Amino acid sequence: MDTQNVSEAHTEGICPEDNEQCLKLEKAAIKIQSWWRGNMVRRTLLHAALRAWVIQCWWRSMQAKMLEQRRRLALRLYTCQEWAVVKVQAQVRMWQARRRFLQARQAACIIQSHWRWHASQTRGLIRGRYEVRASRLELDIEILMT
Repeated sequence: MDTQNVSEAHTEGICPEDNEQCLKLEKAAIKIQSWWRGNMVRRTLLHAALRAWVIQCWWRSMQAKMLEQRRRLALRLYTCQEWAVVKVQAQVRMWQARRRFLQARQAACIIQSHWRWHASQTRGLIRGRYEVRASRLELDIEILMT
């Protein structure tokens, strides 16, 4: 029985003659109504809080995904830069090694030519001539031993 029904019952004479009992009923009805409204408000607030919590969870997961995507992109860019640096370093090292090899080869050729000259001076005389024509080599060598 809500307050409106209690007050109508009182005015229409349905309420017992005892005014005190009518007031008790009215107070009990008011307590029941306030309890019900409190439950409804708490339930509404609980639903709103749950909805906010769901939205917050979704937003945090989206932020985590975006952060992971940014991290992966940064890692990919870093890896590309590192590979580029490694390739450049490898090319420079290869160029340096080739240069040292060519210098050593040239030094070996010089040593060999000097050695051959020295050997020819001490053992005998090598005379010769050569010509390169189109696709063949004509070589004429005379070795004189002394």
